[in-house]
Amino acid sequence: MFSGGDYHEVARWLHNFLTSHAKRVDPRIEVRLSTTGEREGRSYAATLSLADGATPPMEFDFAEVAARRGELAWCSALAERTLALGRELLPDRTPAGTGRP
Repeated sequence: MFSGGDYHEVARWLHNFLTSHAKRVDPRIEVRLSTTGEREGRSYAATLSLADGATPPMEFDFAEVAARRGELAWCSALAERTLALGRELLPDRTPAGTGRP
């Protein structure tokens, strides 16, 4: 893996990383990455959405993502966080009263 990069390169990497993990939960999940306005050059906010539901924004500092995107442990934790948030968007698939899917 690799670290560093300019703001837009890191934004592309972050968007692709989040999208690849969110779509493992459900291919219909979309990732929106906010990079403009006061954020430009400093930070990112990512939201996962499915149908009418959306997650609260995940906040990322540009310098941290640029420095840590090459760390396996950091990427693994971010992948797990993304998968968990994606699962929260899924409708409850447990039939009422059974306790089982």
